[in-house]
Amino acid sequence: MSKERDVVIREAPLSNNCPECFNQDMTLRFSQRHRVTRLIHRVFGEVHRELRCNTCNNVIYPVSWTEDIERSVEYYEKLVEPKKATIRLKPLFYILMLLGVAAVAAVAYALLNGLI
Repeated sequence: MSKERDVVIREAPLSNNCPECFNQDMTLRFSQRHRVTRLIHRVFGEVHRELRCNTCNNVIYPVSWTEDIERSVEYYEKLVEPKKATIRLKPLFYILMLLGVAAVAAVAYALLNGLI
């Protein structure tokens, strides 16, 4: 039961013309994927970008970008500072590990002393 979500790192308005509707109201969004479970919180290192026109509500894919849009995207890509790819263990993980080690130690103690 893991939850994956994209966390927005940076969002920038672009004043370039949309290739679909030719309006100048677009948003460039950079996001990073996070996966959260009961035991761990993992941050992935890859950064996703999405260019969306706010007027026609279409995603503008790199195939239809103009040179002006490409220059703007390259500029904002340099400004993005993603979080480092990490895996953070939660307290429940440590509790389960401690209980597992205690169970193995109890069985080993019982075998060595002839209780089992």
